[in-house]
Amino acid sequence: MTNRWKSIGLAAMLAALTLSASYAEAAGVLTIGRREDSTTFDPIKTAQNIDNWVFSNVYDVLIRVDKTGTKLEPGLAESWTVSDDGLTYTLKIRDTKFSDGSPLTAEDAAFSLLRIRDDPASLWSDSYKVIDTAVATDAHTLTIKLKNPSAPFLSTLALPNASVISKKGMESLGAEAYGEKPIASGAFVVDEWRRGDRVILKKNPNFWEADRVKLDGVEWISVPDDNTRMLNVQAGELDAAIFVPFSRVEELKKDPNLNVDIDASTREDHLLINHAHGALGKKEVRQALDLAIDKKAIVDTVTFGQGTVANSYIPKGALYYYADNLQRPYDPAKAKEMLAAAGASDLTLNYVVRAGDEVDEQTAVLVQQQLQKAGITANLQKVDPSQEWDMLVAGDYDISVNYWTNDILDPDQKTTFVLGHDSNNNYLTNYKNEAVKELVAKARLELDPKKREEMYVNLQRMAKDDVNWIDLYYSPYINVSRKSIENFHQNPLGRFFLEDTVKN
Repeated sequence: MTNRWKSIGLAAMLAALTLSASYAEAAGVLTIGRREDSTTFDPIKTAQNIDNWVFSNVYDVLIRVDKTGTKLEPGLAESWTVSDDGLTYTLKIRDTKFSDGSPLTAEDAAFSLLRIRDDPASLWSDSYKVIDTAVATDAHTLTIKLKNPSAPFLSTLALPNASVISKKGMESLGAEAYGEKPIASGAFVVDEWRRGDRVILKKNPNFWEADRVKLDGVEWISVPDDNTRMLNVQAGELDAAIFVPFSRVEELKKDPNLNVDIDASTREDHLLINHAHGALGKKEVRQALDLAIDKKAIVDTVTFGQGTVANSYIPKGALYYYADNLQRPYDPAKAKEMLAAAGASDLTLNYVVRAGDEVDEQTAVLVQQQLQKAGITANLQKVDPSQEWDMLVAGDYDISVNYWTNDILDPDQKTTFVLGHDSNNNYLTNYKNEAVKELVAKARLELDPKKREEMYVNLQRMAKDDVNWIDLYYSPYINVSRKSIENFHQNPLGRFFLEDTVKN
């Protein structure tokens, strides 16, 4: 506790230096504190929430997920029909404009879908290879023909990374410039991006729901240290902040000036394992690691009871979640025996940890202590959050805790990304199983819900047997805002509906 309060005291001294004078001083501008800065506004080039959660209000998608996170609703496509054979989708595009005043047409929608399918830089191409053609049959009619029927296809159209971008703008500006200051199709436009500091958004007057938007603008401000970020909100230097540490929830609830919002989520925290690194490529070693980690202790100690132990990569409550999936008991003695049998005694691992992330740092210490009981040495390497992602992508780690929130209603997206040999090395793990890969592809095509559910149950079993990663816990979204802020919420897929947020 001493170190914790020392860090809070230091944070208090630094708080006044954290936030500079800005456009946010104007009335009607919402300031939100977050850990990391954005990495890009090119939607096909990222899989990070720090990007998607911001550009979900800069771009719009053809079909949206509603506020409950349970059903689809019209977006830029005001209506759609599907042919009887399930191969042709016809979407009616709204009569609207981009932020630069140019018309948003079916040609832009077709361009955006073909780009996420075909561009070598796309992290999401696997989910869109089912598209055979996407054609603007007129300015407001998009006709998509699939190579074969696809159960999750409508859901994939709601993925933030499939947002509609300007064809003319992308071709004239180029991907790099567009990714810095895009032409918006959503509620807000990027006015300025101060790298490492903040993203400044202003209301988009050309948004088709502009009358719905109450805010003049939004600033997403990077405050990497959790305690500093909370102090900024308490001091009124920020209107809101996300990623509230579990340890601060009860304290913040007692502050009469604050609202603490605990929203249902699809978040699952897990321990990434780099299968390409030595002994970690052996299934028996990964199974031993799973046995060596006490998930219940992590939930109790780190989440203060807000979390629940996870037993599957599909989050509890999501479509096809398998409640009876295997959950290995905590058994360091057995883990030690398995490691010896696998020739991996005295295993030493490089554990990459996000510095300043209270939960990540606490988890790291616990996991390090637990692994030690099985004879495993975990060397903690604390790195700045802005560096961590690049290290994981480069494979410069052995183990590291990360999290995932679903971006679409259907399990295909996450399953493809973490099990299906996708372009990002199965979400950074280098996990490979050809039988799993084949079943992932088949599940995407199966239209019978019962047969499809059976496939996903089997995929959850196979992933658990292989230990593609180690499931840790499920938890809600926890955010804090000043009492003057209304309607600052996320749906279970993580989207903030800032179109409806009010600053009084």
